[in-house]
Amino acid sequence: MTRTGVPVDATLSDALIVNLRSLRVTHQQFFQLCKDNPELRLELTAQGELIAMSPTGSKTGLRNTVIIRQLAEWAKRDGNGVTFDSSAGFTLPNGAQRSPDASWLRKARWQALSPEEQESFAPLCPDFVVELRSPSDAVEVVQSKMSEYLDNGAELGWLFDPQTKRVYVYRPGTEVECLENPAKVEGDSPVEGFTLDADEVWDV
Repeated sequence: MTRTGVPVDATLSDALIVNLRSLRVTHQQFFQLCKDNPELRLELTAQGELIAMSPTGSKTGLRNTVIIRQLAEWAKRDGNGVTFDSSAGFTLPNGAQRSPDASWLRKARWQALSPEEQESFAPLCPDFVVELRSPSDAVEVVQSKMSEYLDNGAELGWLFDPQTKRVYVYRPGTEVECLENPAKVEGDSPVEGFTLDADEVWDV
């Protein structure tokens, strides 16, 4: 069981974890490392561990595109924020450098960043984050990332698990809500008014 009471399974992640603590890799060095290795999906934990993940499978990529498209279309109509895909990196307040599968940020927070900060891994946590579990992802690893987003300022997070057709909803200060095979997922603050057609994700 996780600290939120959500059950986990024994699936292992195929991510490669390299301990870089003694090297004290700077944010700029990590950003350059990502630019030099665009074929890899890289993240850096707050503890200085480099996580190298293989590219997602085609079906996972298609499902993620469905989520990003729906979020981006809503954000354009709403006009209060900007949407990012899975290639966008963020430097969280705890020092971790993460790339959510989809995310949304209030426009005022985005515009408050300098051009240099916008071009690099923006030094903040998005207001809304979405993670999509791929078959190779360990549930407990993705759940830990979701908790980290909330600990660093995210106001809402959704974890989609196509293997079980569940959506885990994360909000600060509350237990994780588990939705069983929902047809739609309703957003609340900060993305109140956003409704995601989950059936389109499941049906890929």
